[in-house]
Amino acid sequence: MTTHVYPIDHIDTDRIIPGKYTKTLDLSQLAAHVLEDLDADFAKNVQAGDVLVAGGNFGCGSSREQAPIALKAAGVSVVVAEYFARIFFRNAINIGLPAVEIGKHDILPGHAVQVDLQASTVKNHTTGRTYTATKMPTVMLKILQAGGLVAYLREHGQYPTE
Repeated sequence: MTTHVYPIDHIDTDRIIPGKYTKTLDLSQLAAHVLEDLDADFAKNVQAGDVLVAGGNFGCGSSREQAPIALKAAGVSVVVAEYFARIFFRNAINIGLPAVEIGKHDILPGHAVQVDLQASTVKNHTTGRTYTATKMPTVMLKILQAGGLVAYLREHGQYPTE
C-alpha cells in the first residue's frame, strides 16, 4: 500500500477526472485518466489498496459521480482530506469509497497510514501520530461495509434486483 499525498486545497472534480472522459462507462478508461491534470504519473503508479491524502475542499466543483468512481476504479481504497465538498463526500460513500476527514495533518508521500473507520482514526505509523477523524454516521458506515448504496439497499430489500 502506498500513500499518495497532494497537500493542496480545492482539488475539483475536473482535476480528479477531466470532463472529456466522463462519457464512458468503461471503468478502466476512467482509472487510466484519474488525476492526470494534477499528476500525470498517478494512474500508472496507483495500486489496489493505496491511500489518497489531500488538503481541504477535496472534490469541489461539479456533482459528477465519475470522480469517486475513477479513484475507486484506479485502486484507491480510501481518501483522507481535511474536509470534502459535500456532494463528493456523499457520492464517494454511495459508491463504496471511504472518505475520511481529519483536519490538518503531517502525512507525507510514502508514509505508512492506517485508517480505522469504526474507531474514526487515521494512524500515521511513520510519525507515530494518530488523528481523530470526523465520526461517520452509522448508516454511512453500513453503506460502506455493504460496498455502496445500491448494495446496502439490496441487502435491506429496498432496491429491485432486476
